[in-house]
Amino acid sequence: MFSLFNNPEQLVYIIITLLIAFTLHEFAHAYVAYKFGDPTAKNQGRLTFNPIKHLDPIGTILIFIIGFGWAKPVPVNRFYFKNPRLAGVLVSLAGPLTNLVLAFIAQTAYIALVIAGIQVPLFLTGLLMTMISLNILLFVFNLIPLPPLDGYRIISDLVPNRIRPKLTQYEQYGGLLFLVIAITPLSNYTITPLFNTTIPAIQQFFGVIIGTLFGL
Repeated sequence: MFSLFNNPEQLVYIIITLLIAFTLHEFAHAYVAYKFGDPTAKNQGRLTFNPIKHLDPIGTILIFIIGFGWAKPVPVNRFYFKNPRLAGVLVSLAGPLTNLVLAFIAQTAYIALVIAGIQVPLFLTGLLMTMISLNILLFVFNLIPLPPLDGYRIISDLVPNRIRPKLTQYEQYGGLLFLVIAITPLSNYTITPLFNTTIPAIQQFFGVIIGTLFGL
């Protein structure tokens, strides 16, 4: 995972980026769930752009201590969904896809400013670069198929009904495995190589799309 202590000069960029990324990520979960008929998150005040409603105190503090943290998960009640499988997958996808869209917007904005010949202030350049990389990181990270991440929720909604109880049975072990590969030196052989491969690849893919849009 990323570490604030490795890049202290990036502290302000990271704080701003994570406030936006976490807030919109969780808002997207709440919004899609609400659109599918589940008012749980809305009733708990989570259908909002107020970051205070979405930040988890411990998860936020740990970001600054160990470079790893989380937002407050949005509560979802599947019993409100007419089609629980489809709704469940879309609700889970909404958060990571929001981060991907944020990264695309940031990269498009940066390239548009460069093409326009505008001298981009150093602060804005640093912020846009951080928004691109961290939002792609959050997109990839949240799609890892281990609890409590969105990727696991997607998998659990896609597998046959006979398999779901087995997944639930082993959720606690999956959560432990997730912690081991995320915050121990094993991350250097698991998550870090994943990020080192996918983040540049997605940025390059964005570059191709943006270049086509601008006729480059």
